[in-house]
Amino acid sequence: MELKTVAFYTLGCKVNQYETNAMMQKMSNAGYKIVDFETKAKVYIINTCTVTNMADRKSRQMLRRVKQISPNSILAVVGCYAQVAKQKLEQIPEIDLILGTNEKNDVVKYIEEAIKNKKESTYITDVLHQTEFLDFGDVTYTEKTRAVIKVQDGCNQFCSYCIIPYARGHIRSRFPENIIREITLIAKKGIKEVVITGIHIASYGKDFNEKNLLQILKQNNNKKEYRLIDLLEEIQKIEGIERIRLGSLEPTLITEEFINRLRKLSKICDHFHLSLQSGCNETLKRMNRKYTTEEFKIAVELLRKVYPQVHLTTDIIVGFPGETEEEFNKTYEFLSEINFYKMHIFKYSPRNGTVAAKMSNQIEASIKEQRSNKLIDLSNQNEKNFNQKYLGKLVEVLLEEREGEYLKGHSTNYMVVKIKTEKHLENTIQNVKIDKLEKLELIGKQIENI
Repeated sequence: MELKTVAFYTLGCKVNQYETNAMMQKMSNAGYKIVDFETKAKVYIINTCTVTNMADRKSRQMLRRVKQISPNSILAVVGCYAQVAKQKLEQIPEIDLILGTNEKNDVVKYIEEAIKNKKESTYITDVLHQTEFLDFGDVTYTEKTRAVIKVQDGCNQFCSYCIIPYARGHIRSRFPENIIREITLIAKKGIKEVVITGIHIASYGKDFNEKNLLQILKQNNNKKEYRLIDLLEEIQKIEGIERIRLGSLEPTLITEEFINRLRKLSKICDHFHLSLQSGCNETLKRMNRKYTTEEFKIAVELLRKVYPQVHLTTDIIVGFPGETEEEFNKTYEFLSEINFYKMHIFKYSPRNGTVAAKMSNQIEASIKEQRSNKLIDLSNQNEKNFNQKYLGKLVEVLLEEREGEYLKGHSTNYMVVKIKTEKHLENTIQNVKIDKLEKLELIGKQIENI
């Protein structure tokens, strides 16, 4: 085992993935060799998630796994779970270092102190008082063929079930010039696809004050604001980037004005993840979501009008407090009507510190399980039906990684496609004719000279 080795494990969302990449880059620049998590290392850094009780449990499981692999290593726990569960983590003797979400930026400093001082330490600041976006600088570290780009942090929505605003703070947007510079550097490395992500990217730019705007808009005095669509229009111009994929969006962002500008951007992928959570207005109101099912449906219709082959995905919570059988049936009927390509189903779990955790009429676990299974079956059938429509058709696939004798990648609308080949075609976009469907994956052949 080398003296300066570090292993990372990431739980949760694409923002966490981006921040892990940033920490990897910082540790590598400081002379550390990045090694696989299952091997012995001097330092282990676990980037945690706290969006559900399951995420909490996975975070704790990984902590214990580290000391089984390398008992004398330095174990650092960072991120969202550390931010909201400091006292619980301080009771776990295996942990050497606890860092909040803001402290990721200075990970090298804290790791070096932990190695030198050999004592348990905690560094967590109150993110709710954070007003500026903490920029990691240019993060060009990427493990695969697409790059995740963080453009925003924090959330002001305060949905009644969600702990994330307490783990991430209020909305803070990254300056566009820094984003454009980072993506330009990513493009020069040959990366063809970028994923634009944040905690609540629909709110991008809303926190820019008058001073910020003067700096941002100095080249275009006609604009009075700078929002996500303005940023996307600039990313579209970057040479070398061929695909722009968007992270989770609020349906309220999808207006006619937004769509009319978005449709002009040829690099935007025709896959959109619209956060729904429930297909029942009464449930949405208790969740403190800021839209109705009628408004959500309008957003869907706008997207399908502009993008004929669009695939829509979403998140759904089942068993939210007070969800009656009638409310669940409304959700099921609405989901059947919208016909999502894929749905991520979560059984509601109470989060301490949230409004929903104190609500009466908590739903029994067996009922949550039953409802979850019903929606998972619907999602799987939807995905199968959508994929079957592509049998015999040509699709453009960004090939990303090898899986045995196959190369595997994604279409623009986020279908998983595999081709059997010995060629080294990773990070290339190929025309693929779909031959068959295995489970939920499409298998095809590369077609040249179209």
